[in-house]
Amino acid sequence: MAKEINVGMVGYKFMGKAHSHAYRDVAMFFETETVPVTKVICGRTETAVSEAARRFGWETYETSWEKLVQRQDIGLVDINTPNSTHREIAVAAAKAGKHILCEKPLAVSLAEAEEMLEAAKEAGVKHMVCFNYRKVPAVGLAKKLIEEGRVGKIYHFRAQYLQDWVTDPEFPLVWRFKKEEAGAGAHGDLNSHIIDLARYLVGDFAKVVGMQETFIKKRPELEVSEELTTGLTAESRRGKLGEVTVDDATLFLARFKSGALGCFEVTRFANGRRNGLRFEINGSKGSLLFELENMNELWFYSCEDPDGMQGFRKILVSEATHPYIEAWWPPGHIIGYEHTFVHVVYDFMKALDEDRMPTPNFADGVECQRVLEAVEKSVKEERWVEVR
Repeated sequence: MAKEINVGMVGYKFMGKAHSHAYRDVAMFFETETVPVTKVICGRTETAVSEAARRFGWETYETSWEKLVQRQDIGLVDINTPNSTHREIAVAAAKAGKHILCEKPLAVSLAEAEEMLEAAKEAGVKHMVCFNYRKVPAVGLAKKLIEEGRVGKIYHFRAQYLQDWVTDPEFPLVWRFKKEEAGAGAHGDLNSHIIDLARYLVGDFAKVVGMQETFIKKRPELEVSEELTTGLTAESRRGKLGEVTVDDATLFLARFKSGALGCFEVTRFANGRRNGLRFEINGSKGSLLFELENMNELWFYSCEDPDGMQGFRKILVSEATHPYIEAWWPPGHIIGYEHTFVHVVYDFMKALDEDRMPTPNFADGVECQRVLEAVEKSVKEERWVEVR
């Protein structure tokens, strides 16, 4: 018999919609003993959050996250608010005995991330970070091929995450451009994803060296009460200029503890690249290539293929034997970005069923934050920095 767990979600915009969809659809496709109930959604502006509750299918809403985390009917708190609020909400939720799902990056600093992990450990609650790209079936297949030794000893991991949504100098000074709220710019937003994928597929980092740039130093301050990252009107873009205090682009090199070498590039200034996450892995027996905008495909090269037959092969990751796919559609019927969040929720529910910690969890969030800060230190000091 199913055990329901009431979810209280703080945040209702881009990620709020993605998470809401996942909670509502997971039971349609995946069998778990624990089933999430979209109980309460929370946001500061009542008119906006009440409309989100109606559209996204939540039973009710709150305008105070403090009240939400104390509600006795809530078992899981979902946090998809600006990065600077993660620590306070997560620590309070842990102390209230709630399980926690938190968006990435886990916090704005390593110290805050460690505090969140410690609070969750002390409370004995389950915790998870929404590094949803781990849950792409093609990435899961890459992990399987690596574990089976099909790639051999890994020599290289190179990754890019390229976007272009802020190239307009008139794009306003939203929270993502403010260090006190975001922690970092493209570095924290985009590098956090590919750093986590690197840790998942290759292992822990040993040392890094990096460089950063902010191409547009000042942007128009918003003249509206709600800061939006999409759908901004001309009126909302007017106002005095404010300082951008985060990076627009960050590049770094890395050496992994395994001895493998890494190369990472993220930017929000790659015109024509809407969501261009890409990684390639080269090993002693073969190579792997993945591109998020073609997320149902994994490219695999095997040195063990006979002479004259070697070359990258495209694997359409839509067979029932591939990770997560059995729950979805017949072979060849591809899935999309939103399904990665369904997989996150499924894995969390399965962990609750089995009374174990889901992955990736706050410990993974801490290690990602450790790499992010090491890169920032390297940029500031212009030298290699050990990740520790």
